[in-house]
Amino acid sequence: FGIASNESFVITTTNRKEITEDNFSELVQDGVTLYLLQSVDQMLLLATKERIDFLPHYDTLVKSGMYEYYASEGQNPLPFALAELIDNSLSATSRNTGIRSIQIKLLFDDSQGKPAVAVIDNGSGMTSKQLNNWAVYRLSKFTRQGDFESDHSGYVRPLPVPRSLNSDISYFGVGGKQAVFFVGQSARMISKPAASQDVHELVLSKEDF
Repeated sequence: FGIASNESFVITTTNRKEITEDNFSELVQDGVTLYLLQSVDQMLLLATKERIDFLPHYDTLVKSGMYEYYASEGQNPLPFALAELIDNSLSATSRNTGIRSIQIKLLFDDSQGKPAVAVIDNGSGMTSKQLNNWAVYRLSKFTRQGDFESDHSGYVRPLPVPRSLNSDISYFGVGGKQAVFFVGQSARMISKPAASQDVHELVLSKEDF
């Protein structure tokens, strides 16, 4: 890598966990992206890309008629789709100690690109690995325990309050992605973990698929 013998460096995951002899086998797995830095908290000069590979679960197809079912019962399916998107924000802000802010914006300015629905919250944010987990169909929030780089212990079942308030809507882990592609052609998730300086961005595009 062209590193002089008198220079020090560290190798970290995209979640800024330093690779050591003790955690090497745990953190370094096939396909993982690593950073070679002068220090763990070094600012990145350029955006980096990380490829995500996954196979959709069969329930993606089996349950894909969900919104058609709602429509056939005489209900407008759009509120159900928006509820799934808001559900992500409810989950992200459930442990906020201060103000819990969730905004929904409908963007129709052609100069800013195609029309879009933006859901913005001040939640805890997601690491690159957690964004990866969100992208995987049928990986429900109750089984997202394999996050070996996360500082979070995984999903905690919310308090027994109405489902519309406790982020328990998307039980099967399919709703959020299905809602996105019911409303539009692509999803862009931008997230900054509360304890990190890095901003992570995930794009799921029908065109790319």
